[in-house]
Amino acid sequence: MFSLSIQLRQALGKLTLPLLLALACLVMLVGQADRRLAESARTGVADLLAPFYSFLAQPIDRVRAIGREAHSLIGVAEENERLRAENQRLRRWYDVAMALAAENATLKSNLNWMPEPAPSFVTARAVADASGVYARSVLLFVPEGQTLTKGMVALDAAGLVGRITEVGSRSARVMLINDMTSHVPVMLEASHAPAIVAGDNSAAPRLMDYPEDVRPVEGERVVTSGAANAFPAGLPVGTVHYLPSGQPVLEPYARLDHVGILRLFDYGLSAITPPEAPGRVILRNHADEGEFGTVPGRPAQIGRG
Repeated sequence: MFSLSIQLRQALGKLTLPLLLALACLVMLVGQADRRLAESARTGVADLLAPFYSFLAQPIDRVRAIGREAHSLIGVAEENERLRAENQRLRRWYDVAMALAAENATLKSNLNWMPEPAPSFVTARAVADASGVYARSVLLFVPEGQTLTKGMVALDAAGLVGRITEVGSRSARVMLINDMTSHVPVMLEASHAPAIVAGDNSAAPRLMDYPEDVRPVEGERVVTSGAANAFPAGLPVGTVHYLPSGQPVLEPYARLDHVGILRLFDYGLSAITPPEAPGRVILRNHADEGEFGTVPGRPAQIGRG
């Protein structure tokens, strides 16, 4: 059997790190010189790995489901009592909602109101936290027969998640609204004041560029404004929260730390070009600024999310 001398093994060991560093620099230079080539390479690798990620995600999802079911059985009696009280409240609100729906239908009929067409959407599963050019993004597995395009808006069951920035034959990449390159034009629902939700790679994006005479209210609901034709108006984004330092941030409705199944809507905004990513940066920790609870609900170009 062929064996290397001790001196040769030591020499190769010393050369390994410089060679890896040189290779990494070469890959970075190629990516900066030809962005289309770099994007094609990323999407090609993602297409190859997406089915594998999807295969691994299925047993993990089953284990999580079993754990949630076992945990829910612990407090069944308390949950039933809470559900009975909640059901009574919902019945009262149902009567109110039916009366308002009838009044709304009458007003629309009198005004000859033309409803906007419902956007088309497809559903896809996030199979991996992708570590590509965006620090906060997820990789979607696209089943056969579904077609995705850049610019499609991604929502989960609670609110806005982000936007598709790269598309392959079997995968797609969604940049999340808390990515550093994400700037989402929003509106404070109580005051109707415009603002910008600027991602900083943390769990709570910053709330900025609101009018000087407007102070966001703690817990105030934040929705997309439709400015610059970046997002359709009225999509739920999150609520306002103040850090101990006095900085207003957004608590997203969507679970950005654990993205699962997403609905991808085509609002006709696919022509929007995603922002250039400055690269991965260190996650800013809000631990020194205080904790904030869970809510169920760049300079880059404005409107990229």
